Amino acid sequence: LGTLNPRAVGFLRAAVVAGLNIVVSGGTQAGKTTLLNCLAAAIPGAERVVSAEEVFELKFAHPDWVAMQTRQAGLEGTGEIRLRELVKQALRMRPSRIIVGEVRAEECLDLLLALNAGLPGMASIHANSAREALVKMCTLPLLAGENIGSRFVVPTVAASVDLMVHISIDSDGLRQVDEIVAVPGRVENDMIEAEPL
Repeated sequence: LGTLNPRAVGFLRAAVVAGLNIVVSGGTQAGKTTLLNCLAAAIPGAERVVSAEEVFELKFAHPDWVAMQTRQAGLEGTGEIRLRELVKQALRMRPSRIIVGEVRAEECLDLLLALNAGLPGMASIHANSAREALVKMCTLPLLAGENIGSRFVVPTVAASVDLMVHISIDSDGLRQVDEIVAVPGRVENDMIEAEPL
């Protein structure tokens, strides 16, 4: 469909198979979930995948995949299951990979802790560029509590994320991957280094 070229497809497929941590960023309706589905389809069949999302949107063929969805509180104000809880529960389900459908708030901290523990994973996030997505990933965990500070979060993001893939949609409705950015893990003056590929 012209979303990305064959070399980028081969590179991203190899990155998924190798177990790199990939974050897909983009605006509303840019195709983040579709791209996440395509990336997830490259996960080797022998691996166990656990996904967590607010609404079931991920759809990819995999023989060992557990999909979990959040739940709102009932009329009595009980029974709510938040995305943070699902990410924590996913770690108890012996996953080889974890996928978070969309990171919007403090669940970003739990995702980072999972990725930092050596568990390969993928996620999507709303942002206008790969660089803005990195900044947002450094900001969202601060919502988890007053004891979480940027001195902890910034190096954790740098160490946890390997690739940022940014997709956009133009005025004609064409969706295109604009950036594939490597995150080598270095931090300079509280800024995460990123290398456009």
